[in-house]
Amino acid sequence: MFELFILMMERVGLIILLAFLLVNVPYFKKILLSREKLSSKLQLILILGSFAIISNFTGVEISKNQIIPSNILTSINIGTSIANTRTLVIGVSGLVGGPFVGGAVGLIAGIHRVLQSGGTSAFYIPSSLIIGVLSGIASKLLSRKHPFPPPVYSVIVVVLMELIQFAFILTFSSNFEESKKLISLIALPMIILNSLGTFIFMSILTITLRQEEQAKAVQTHDVLSLAAETLPFFRKGLNEESCQQAAAIIKHYTRVSAISMTNENNILAHVGAASDHHIPKLEILTELSKNVITSGEMVIAHSKEEVGCPNPNCPLQAAIVIPLVVKDKTVGTLKMYFTDPSKLTHVEEQLAEGLATIFSSQIELGESEAQAKLLQEAEIKSLQAQVNPHFFFNAINTISALMRKDSDKARKLLLQLSNYFRGNLQGASQTTIPLKQELSQVDSYLSLEQARFPNRYTVNFDIEDDLDDILVPPYSIQILLENAIKHAFGNRKENNIVDIKVKLVNNKLNVLVSDNGNGISPERLPQIGKMKVDSKSGTGTALQNLYKRISNLYSNDGSFSISNIETGGCQIELNFPAYTEEQNARINS
Repeated sequence: MFELFILMMERVGLIILLAFLLVNVPYFKKILLSREKLSSKLQLILILGSFAIISNFTGVEISKNQIIPSNILTSINIGTSIANTRTLVIGVSGLVGGPFVGGAVGLIAGIHRVLQSGGTSAFYIPSSLIIGVLSGIASKLLSRKHPFPPPVYSVIVVVLMELIQFAFILTFSSNFEESKKLISLIALPMIILNSLGTFIFMSILTITLRQEEQAKAVQTHDVLSLAAETLPFFRKGLNEESCQQAAAIIKHYTRVSAISMTNENNILAHVGAASDHHIPKLEILTELSKNVITSGEMVIAHSKEEVGCPNPNCPLQAAIVIPLVVKDKTVGTLKMYFTDPSKLTHVEEQLAEGLATIFSSQIELGESEAQAKLLQEAEIKSLQAQVNPHFFFNAINTISALMRKDSDKARKLLLQLSNYFRGNLQGASQTTIPLKQELSQVDSYLSLEQARFPNRYTVNFDIEDDLDDILVPPYSIQILLENAIKHAFGNRKENNIVDIKVKLVNNKLNVLVSDNGNGISPERLPQIGKMKVDSKSGTGTALQNLYKRISNLYSNDGSFSISNIETGGCQIELNFPAYTEEQNARINS
C-alpha cells in the first residue's frame, strides 16, 4: 500500500502542477471568470476533459492486488484495474463548472476508461457521469457566497464521490471478492491523495482569484485617486502646462515606462522613457497616434515596429494609444508606452479604456465651464455647468471605502459617477433635454447617494408611459430630489420617503416631488424659490435658479409651486408645456 501511496502521489502532483500552470495563464483566468457562458463551459469541458484522459493514461495498473510497473496506460489487460486521479478531475470539474461541465467531463473520462479496458467495465460511464453531475449540484449549493466552494467542503464532496465510485465497482464487477480485495488496497490511498489533491487544486483557484480581486480593488482605488488628482488640470483643457502635470500624475499611478499626451497636431507632454526626442511642441511623430485621431478608436501596439517612432534608438517597444473624445470629436490622445512588451497585459488594456472615459469627461467638463463663462444667460448656464465639488469628493470617498469590501459595486458606482458628470456636461450646453436623459441623471445621482447612506431613503418613481422624449429643463427633477434628501428629513435615519410622479395634464408635463419629512415653516414657505433663504443647511439658490429657469423658458405657460402636506412633509410641483425636440423645432421655426 505504501508503494501505491508514492505512485499515486506522483499522479496527483502532475494534476496539481497542470492546475497551477493553467490558473497563471490569463486566457484560462478569463474562462474561469466567465464560466457561466456556454462558450466558456465548452472550453472548460475540453481542458478538464483532457485532464481526465491524462488521469486514465497515468493510472497505476493493479492485477491480483499486485502493482504492475508501467508508464502510459494506453490499454489495460482484462482482469486488471487501475488506481488513478480520475475522480479528482471529475469532481473538480463539477465544483468549478457546475453540473453541465462536471457531467460532460465525467462522460469523457468514463468512455475513455471503458475504451482502455477494451470495452469492458461499462459501468464506469454512468458512474463517472453521476459523479460529475452530483459534484456540480454540490458546487451550486456550496458556492452561493463565493466564486467556488471552499476547499474543505470540496474535499468532502470528492470523498463522497470516491465512495460512489467504489459502490459501483462492488455492485457491477463480475467477481465480488476480487473487487473487495481491490478496494481494500486502493481505497485509502485514493481517498486520502485525491482529497488532498482536491484541496490543493481548489485552494490554488481560490487564492489566485482572490489575489485577482484584490489587485482590481487596488487598481480601482488608484484610478479614483488618479481621477481626483488630474481633475484640476484636465479642467483647464488640453494645453502644454496642464498636460505635463497630468502626465506626471498618470505615470506615477500607472507605473508604465512613459506617458505622452497630444492634441490633434502636436505633442503636449511626454514623461518617462524617450523624453529626449518625444518633445512637447513638436508635431506628432508616429502614424499610430495619427490613426487614432482619425479613427477615434483605441489602438494597441505590441512591437517597436507597430509603435512606429522614426528615431532608431527609441526604447519604446509597445504602446496603448487612447483617443480623448469631447462631444463625439477626438481632440487628442493619451499614450501609455512600455519598454518591455510583456508588461502590456489585459489589465493595462482595461485600465486604459477606463481612463479614456474619465479623462474625456474631465476635459469635456473643462470645455463646458469655459463656454459657460461666455454665455449671455449667465444665471441659467452657471447652474447647468455646476459640478458640486462636495458631491464629487463625497462620491469618491464612498467608492474608495467600497474598494476592499465590494470591488464590483465600486466599479459600478464609478461608472455612475462618470455618467453623472457626462450628464452635467451635456446639460451645460442645452436649455432643455429629453425626460429619459434627465431620469438617467437622477438615477446616477441616486445610486451614489444611496451608496453613501444605505437604506436611509426610499425613492418611488411613478412615470407615465410614452414621455421619454418630452423636453424638460436640465436638472429640474434632480434638484427637487436632491433638495428633499438634503433638507426634508433632518437627522432622521429611517422611514424617509420621496415620491416622484411625472404625467401629462392638459398637454402640460406635470412633475410632482413630495416627501414625508418635516415640512417647511410657514414664514419661509412663501420665500422658497422666489429668493435666497439662508439656513444652516443651504441658501435655497438651486430652487431659486430652477424657478427662474421655468419662468424664462416658459413665461406664463410654466409654473413652480411648493406647499406643505397635511400628513407631514412637503411637495414641489412643476408644470410646463410638453414638447418633443421635433415639436419644439416646428414651433420655433
